[in-house]
Amino acid sequence: MILTAKWRQWLPHLGIAVVVAYCLAPFYWMLVSSLRSTGDIFSTSLFPSAVSFENYRSVFSPGQGFTRALLNSLIVAGITTAMSLLLATFTAYAMARLEFRFKRLILTLIIATSMFPVVSIVVPLLKLFTDIGWINTYQSMIVPSMSFTLPLAVWNLTTFFRQMPDELEHAAMVDGCTRGQAFRKVIVPLAAPGIFTTAIITFIAAWNEFLIALSMTNKPGMQTATVAISKFSGATTYQTPFGSQMAAGVVVTIPLVVMVLLFQRRIVAGLTAGAAK
Repeated sequence: MILTAKWRQWLPHLGIAVVVAYCLAPFYWMLVSSLRSTGDIFSTSLFPSAVSFENYRSVFSPGQGFTRALLNSLIVAGITTAMSLLLATFTAYAMARLEFRFKRLILTLIIATSMFPVVSIVVPLLKLFTDIGWINTYQSMIVPSMSFTLPLAVWNLTTFFRQMPDELEHAAMVDGCTRGQAFRKVIVPLAAPGIFTTAIITFIAAWNEFLIALSMTNKPGMQTATVAISKFSGATTYQTPFGSQMAAGVVVTIPLVVMVLLFQRRIVAGLTAGAAK
């Protein structure tokens, strides 16, 4: 009985360890592979026989243009996140506070637009952007990305605003605030955890976007990091530079990991806001 009780006590921890190991295993293998030398890249050992940084030197060599690609990804993801949050905050507040006909239907349509596969909109947008001269521009990547990040942000923030009591605005309006001032000075600061969590989710989605960036750009100077990685070339025509791709994958992933680790308290606060009353 004592042994059984101990097993039951440790079973949840064992389950958590298995899930964490399963989720981190691909990243670990990518990190280990990035530290292998070219001749050792196909080794199946858990640790590199000799740590080598030649893959990272290859990634940041001037001929790859990867630094520019990282800057492009930062610009596209940053602007997409900022614009999505700005529009989603006002839209979500209206959906949560105002009463009007077909509100539930409109909210359903908003979230339904994010369910369309990216490939279904790439061809018509490619034709449209070609006609108006948007190919190889930042807006050709930002606007299509917002068609998926904006509905997600509206849905998340609407749920968050609904959990905030109306009395907060009423109290501010009694003290002399207009509805707009109550929203700006009371609701938005209190909604910061939810807005911050939505910003992180939106930024990650925009940072990892691939198909739109691949379709809308054909100049190396305008490609994002995900597209640049897919176009890395090896020493010969038929060689795939697995080491360089692994190193670039680590470089692209590190900013997201650091951002989540630095702001994990705010993320948790946003995800759990309203869970207890």
